[in-house]
Amino acid sequence: MKIILKNVNILSPGSKHHMKVKDVFINNGMIEKIAEANTISDKDAEVIEGKENYISAGWFDLHVNFRDPGHEYKEGLVNGCKAASNGGFTGVLLMPSTEPAIASKAAIEYVTQRTKNEIVDVIPAGALSVNRDGKDMSEMYDMSLAGTKVFTDDKRPVSDSGLLIRALQYSHNFKGKIFSYAEDKHISGKGQMNEGVVSTQLGLKGSPALAEEVNINRDLFIAEYCNCPIHFSTISSAGSVALIRAAKAKGIKVTCDVAVINLYFNETALMGFDTNYKVKPPIRTEYDRLALIDGLVDGTIDCLTSDHCPDDVENKLKEFELANYGISSIDTAFATARTATKDKLNIAELISKFTNHPRCCAGQKTILIEEGNQANITVFDPNKKWIVSAGDIRSASKNSPFIGQELIGKPVCVINKGQIVKI
Repeated sequence: MKIILKNVNILSPGSKHHMKVKDVFINNGMIEKIAEANTISDKDAEVIEGKENYISAGWFDLHVNFRDPGHEYKEGLVNGCKAASNGGFTGVLLMPSTEPAIASKAAIEYVTQRTKNEIVDVIPAGALSVNRDGKDMSEMYDMSLAGTKVFTDDKRPVSDSGLLIRALQYSHNFKGKIFSYAEDKHISGKGQMNEGVVSTQLGLKGSPALAEEVNINRDLFIAEYCNCPIHFSTISSAGSVALIRAAKAKGIKVTCDVAVINLYFNETALMGFDTNYKVKPPIRTEYDRLALIDGLVDGTIDCLTSDHCPDDVENKLKEFELANYGISSIDTAFATARTATKDKLNIAELISKFTNHPRCCAGQKTILIEEGNQANITVFDPNKKWIVSAGDIRSASKNSPFIGQELIGKPVCVINKGQIVKI
């Protein structure tokens, strides 16, 4: 397979070609040549050209659910990879929220074997606790031998402080990383959305930002005590940003990510009781939304994630309080983030939150666009305007609040493992 990426803007910090317009020649999955624009030709090569096109290391999504095993009718591993590549991603960190949970070496190997021939690198995270029940520590070392570096109970917070201490200290011995979802269930209770004026107007039970911030504060104290790194998944409030900013200034080894939906909408989006806006953590106030963007700008927030949680119609098209949490969002994640941050974050800074920053957090190798390296590349147009339709969603589930939204920025194609998918 020969491909020429013609006249493209390269975004690859650390590469000598960063921020330059070049031609890139890919042969048998490797970057064979990078030269001045419009100088490479090969009659047998497929040419992808566009003056508006940028290329970067293939995007990596730090938080996805593909529902296999257990709920394949909602997504499945193979279809999940199709949705990921359609969204411009060549790698994903798969959450262990399956039935049974990904909590053993065999479960890790099942995922890697099922997806080894897909264009998307699927990196399974292992459950932190047995069955994700928050009681006993899982077989983390055995799972690390199968290739995983990240351990988390996904959207189930670790309420047992002693368990978190043991998990941090134990995983640190083999360079594992604990991902924490911050929520104090005793405070959030059965909250359906952010607690505030809007929840009062709608008559829905609210989940206050305090529930997240109390847990982050506790986990930061524990991480400092253990002198171990910790990562917070999908933070959502201004208070959380402030806590993590202060912790980083203090030297605590902490990283975090934010889901793109929390950058784009505020709580008023729920005024119509549309269950496609029902997510965990909840969409919060406009003040919180802007604080999250500021956290991206100043580097407090390290990564962006789709927080892809596909669900079937039966579990979403029902009364708000009975509907499941989660949205299908991997197809539109980049465009959502680009639209929400275009006036605050330049394209190079935005792409860093989708590429090597999340790879580092997940314990994966970083990628440089240089001659002699494997071609793991996303080609995209950061300024293309488009209106999302149901046909643009490749996920098996269509529980997306972005259908009908006009967004900015769209992937053109992805290249990885000697394969190419055009979008």
